[in-house]
Amino acid sequence: MKQSKLTLYIFIALVLGVIVGYFYNVKVIKEYNYNIVKADSTVRAIDTRIVRLKDTTVTEFAALKTERAAVVKARKESDTIREGKLEGFVILSDVFLRLIKMIVAPLVFTTLVVGVAKVGDISAVGRIGGKTMLWFLSASLASLLLGMLLVNLFKPGETMHIPLPDSHLTTDIKKAALSLRDFITHVFPKSFIESMANNEILQIVVFALFFGVATGAIGEKGDVIIQFMDAAAHVILKITGYVMKVAPLAVFGAITAVIARQGLGILSTYAVFIGEFYFSLLVLWLVIILAGFMVLRTRAFTLVNRIKDAMLIAFSTSTSEAAYPRILMELERFGCNNKIVSFVLPLGYSFNLDGSMMYMTFASLFLAQSYGIHLAFPQQLSMLLVLMLTSKGIAGVPRASLVVIAGTIAMYNIPEAGLALLIGIDPLLDMGRSATNVLGNAMATAVVSKWEGDLKD
Repeated sequence: MKQSKLTLYIFIALVLGVIVGYFYNVKVIKEYNYNIVKADSTVRAIDTRIVRLKDTTVTEFAALKTERAAVVKARKESDTIREGKLEGFVILSDVFLRLIKMIVAPLVFTTLVVGVAKVGDISAVGRIGGKTMLWFLSASLASLLLGMLLVNLFKPGETMHIPLPDSHLTTDIKKAALSLRDFITHVFPKSFIESMANNEILQIVVFALFFGVATGAIGEKGDVIIQFMDAAAHVILKITGYVMKVAPLAVFGAITAVIARQGLGILSTYAVFIGEFYFSLLVLWLVIILAGFMVLRTRAFTLVNRIKDAMLIAFSTSTSEAAYPRILMELERFGCNNKIVSFVLPLGYSFNLDGSMMYMTFASLFLAQSYGIHLAFPQQLSMLLVLMLTSKGIAGVPRASLVVIAGTIAMYNIPEAGLALLIGIDPLLDMGRSATNVLGNAMATAVVSKWEGDLKD
């Protein structure tokens, strides 16, 4: 009953957020949005004129630079005022997300230590870990391939016909550099405290694996640690129950802010691309549920029904991390052994973000199509493999996917400035892929539990 009430409240908050956001956009934010769009258009026109100038010493060049700086300053002022008008709504979602982030790191650590320690010997950890990674890698590959196939089928970028920009025009998105050394060294924490403070889930997972295996290896002396960690995890889950009570308010705030900023007009502007991407996510959902059905049979549908609250929270807040504590509780109620849940779910948040995976190939190839850049099938496959490597350990937070895309498209001579096409609609796309990440991780945990013979009725 409580679960269905929370779902209802979240759904009501979602609808109210859209309505309030629309009216706020029309009545309060419209003027500032107009100023920002006008400033962006003026900056692009000035940039074009600057590029055409061959001599940078002429007075016209200096005048254009001064004019550009003034327009950028005016745009920034309008943006600041707009954000100030939305502050009340943003605070609602920000407080909720901060509370969730406060919970996630210690919850991942305590549950994973307990899970690994209860699993027992290294061989059992290796066996469960092997099955888990087999599912994760298969799901990641399927998501990337599906994104690649569907974007080639729909070709959403071909209608854009965007000319290649000058090389100096870029976005302010930080790139995720593809360096094997950086990736490997980032996996292993130099300080556990720093990893906890920065919510570096992958580093926390690595330390927890070492800690859990060592705790199990010292026998009876480790029992007191297991009991303490188990009790701490239950305390954190109790805190989660309190935090979830404000989830509808957070959903209302987040949706209102997105619609107020972007307006419903952005839905029509990019309707085809958004529609095709969400259709692709629906296909991915069917693939994940079908794969789960092959192992869990009809219980796969029961699982989807149980985690709908968590998926709604992830959808509304655009972060799958917000749903982590909720999924943990629902999987244990579903019948998964807590040691399997504690082991598999944290790993999933680093290695199994199916929705984000699909988005990366879909968005990268959309940008290539928009600029008329033809990528042969072998090039697309190599991009897929690069994304599979660079995306591991990506945070389940808003705009994290854009960071990985920014670092990857440069390798294929796709202009970084093209990311400006995605920035405006990214919050809308992020909602769908975050909900998909939740579904993929929940299904993976239930399947591994079934494979291990630890799934109760």
